[in-house]
Amino acid sequence: MMYFNSAATSLPKPPCVIDAVTSAMLTFGNPLRGVNKASLDGLRCITDARQEISRFFGGENEVDVAFCQNATMALNQVIGSVQKHIVTTAAEHNSVLRPVYRHGNYTIAPVDGKGRLDLDQMEKAIRPDTEAIVMTHASNVTGNGYDISKVGEICKRKGIFFIVDASQSAGLLPIDMKAMNITALCFSGHKSLYGPQGTGAICVKPEFSITPILTGGSGNNSFSKTGPEEMPERLEAGTQNAQGIAGLLAGVRYVSDKREQFLNEALELSNYFVEELLKIPSIKVYGDMKSSLRTPVVTINSDKIASSELAYELSEKYDIFVRAGAHCAPLMHQALGTQDTGAVRFSFSHSNTRKEVEIAIHALQTLCRGVY
Repeated sequence: MMYFNSAATSLPKPPCVIDAVTSAMLTFGNPLRGVNKASLDGLRCITDARQEISRFFGGENEVDVAFCQNATMALNQVIGSVQKHIVTTAAEHNSVLRPVYRHGNYTIAPVDGKGRLDLDQMEKAIRPDTEAIVMTHASNVTGNGYDISKVGEICKRKGIFFIVDASQSAGLLPIDMKAMNITALCFSGHKSLYGPQGTGAICVKPEFSITPILTGGSGNNSFSKTGPEEMPERLEAGTQNAQGIAGLLAGVRYVSDKREQFLNEALELSNYFVEELLKIPSIKVYGDMKSSLRTPVVTINSDKIASSELAYELSEKYDIFVRAGAHCAPLMHQALGTQDTGAVRFSFSHSNTRKEVEIAIHALQTLCRGVY
């Protein structure tokens, strides 16, 4: 198997993550549901994970870290807590767009034909009643990164909240919530943080109040008719995924001092891949490949074979796994002109090898000739 779908989920998981999950499954009880060692071990792991994640994203002790099942849940909770006008972008995943559409009071800043965002246009979209900018740090379609430091400056100057979807960037691109003036950071744990699926979190500053989607058991104050008011417990009704959080903690520690190295290794492979693809006349590569702020994502189409068929042939004939379709990002595909065709996405990690990339290039050379 040659796996080029890391933007969907990382595979394989590092041994340290597998070991952490296995150990937790053998030893953890239900956190906050007992004073026995098994329950306390689970609680201790969750507490350690909050601290580690806060440090990793530059929150130190100034942000609350609330766990949830994925970035979609995180974004729904955060966006659903905004009361007034929202500015977002055409680069967004449906995990941002659909909660924003439900909110109803929004403006969408456009992207150009390469998926690039004009920050001047974004700033012009801010109105007197704008409460927040909500945006992705990196596109899951093109790999384009966006300058959230500059957007954070805009938000600070305008006195509005800044909500960032870091699903594609957490563990790859540098993120410092304090320096970048990020109010709330939402991310999944199973991509470039190498945690298990079913993990995610919200890192949020105290000045932004989040309305819980769920209420229920909290392990304390059981006679109260309402759930806890304090953070992060107010967002964590029910039993926590302690085993998943143990894996996420191990993943964050795995990435913590190697993030830049892992990114550079993956970018080296993706850049080589693009160089070779540009030699194939029938292939079009989407996105701004010259940008200095990118994730290792390369999305293509061929005029010789449909995107869904290309992905199928890569899997069946070459054991190469990619992602074809609209990638849950409809406005980006409209901007790229691929709303009717979809596209084929290759997303790399440091676990890939140059040999695998060479095999993928050879496969595309064969399949995109139109005769195979």
